[in-house]
Amino acid sequence: MTEALHIVCPHCHTTNRVQSAQLASAPDCGSCHQPLFMAAPLELDATSFAKQVQRNQIPMLVDFWAPWCGPCRQMAPAFVQAAGQLEPHMRLAKLDTEAHPQVAAPYHIRSIPTLVLFKNGKEAARISGALSAADIVRWVQSVPA
Repeated sequence: MTEALHIVCPHCHTTNRVQSAQLASAPDCGSCHQPLFMAAPLELDATSFAKQVQRNQIPMLVDFWAPWCGPCRQMAPAFVQAAGQLEPHMRLAKLDTEAHPQVAAPYHIRSIPTLVLFKNGKEAARISGALSAADIVRWVQSVPA
């Protein structure tokens, strides 16, 4: 028996019910009919951050970054590559701490890039520093369920 999961659309931010067995079959949003997974990180703002982290029943990996940060820009292609490997069982997203400092503040981000893994709306793990795609995937998979 498969369980129904709440998956938030990356386009319209509507919460969808998707059977876990259907995750790999490219499900679409019931509201806007766009794909629920894009094999690319989702750009977040204050509103979408709250909806995505709180409502998604799959883990969320958020890259806290800034445009002026060299290591952040260096890691960006690796983060995209990791999204292609980790979706649809995890949503990857980016939050620009320069544009949205009020969103990042409660998480006490001390250095960037910082990756924060959220499970069921709560922080489960974090790591700072630029990582390769393989290191991102390996780190995520090492976090206990």
